[in-house]
Amino acid sequence: MPTTGPDRRPRRAGPATATIGSETGSGQAGLERLLARAEAVLGRLEPLLPASLAPDWDVAHAFRWRRRPNVFGTQAVLQPVRHLSPIRLADLKNVDEQKQAIERNTRQFVAGRPANNVLLTGSRGTGKSSLIKACLNEYAARGLRLIEVDKDDLVDLPDIVELVAARRERFIVFCDDLSFEEGEPGYKALKVALDGSVAAQSDNLLIYATSNRRHLMPEYMRENLDAKHQEDGEIHPGETVEEKISLSERFGLWVSFYPFRQDEYLAIAAHWLASFGCGPREVEAARADALRFALERGSRSGRVAWQFAKDWAGRRARTARPAARGPRR
Repeated sequence: MPTTGPDRRPRRAGPATATIGSETGSGQAGLERLLARAEAVLGRLEPLLPASLAPDWDVAHAFRWRRRPNVFGTQAVLQPVRHLSPIRLADLKNVDEQKQAIERNTRQFVAGRPANNVLLTGSRGTGKSSLIKACLNEYAARGLRLIEVDKDDLVDLPDIVELVAARRERFIVFCDDLSFEEGEPGYKALKVALDGSVAAQSDNLLIYATSNRRHLMPEYMRENLDAKHQEDGEIHPGETVEEKISLSERFGLWVSFYPFRQDEYLAIAAHWLASFGCGPREVEAARADALRFALERGSRSGRVAWQFAKDWAGRRARTARPAARGPRR
């Protein structure tokens, strides 16, 4: 009896099969929309997530230590400074002794020789901060780098030291306009970082700080009265004074800046006017205006001389040359 083999003719898809295919296509489209929305959400959350502390060291010579909010609170990161002040050592006038001392210390540090932490104190506007910036521009090609840290972030100094300890570059931690009130946490942190931690100091990092206060903390007349052994006073009042001056003494190099005389102020103003393209006759004609400008400001500082030069040259439609490199601080 002949047998019949299996029927291999193609069968047309029935209604059930078509429905399944339609549902599969619809599910695929829904999944793609879900993934697109998830990607958009992650893109918004990414800036809030913790970032790496270490920056790209090759994109800049200077960095700022900054705190940024994220989903866990705040995190400190090193932010590159892509546009540096181009001031040079030759632009700093009438501070030759101070410039020589700081430049020598920085040169020793870059060369890998022993060097000191530096405290620059004295009159405002005489070039303290500008001198540090000029040293960076002078030695950046030899591996010098700068990290600017605000006073409120000095508690993070151990993290900064650990972050750069293995780097081949030489780092200056720059604290500008530094001063403390009693009880501020950065005071103790800076003392420990300078000299006092159980960890050894990093060979590739120094601290350069500027301040208008020699001892970085306010000193009051009533502290003279505390030296007397009063009934409700301290048993050892001298120890309070020792505590206040102990921070500044941990800087190995002190450099003091003093107010400029009138002829020094005029010489600085002449330098900046020349940098804006003013000729000798114009510079001479500007002397009286420069003195009047300083009198109105109540100061004959390098910063005031720079501000006058910008005002005087700007009113006469002068444009800045590359030599005009920034104010004195």
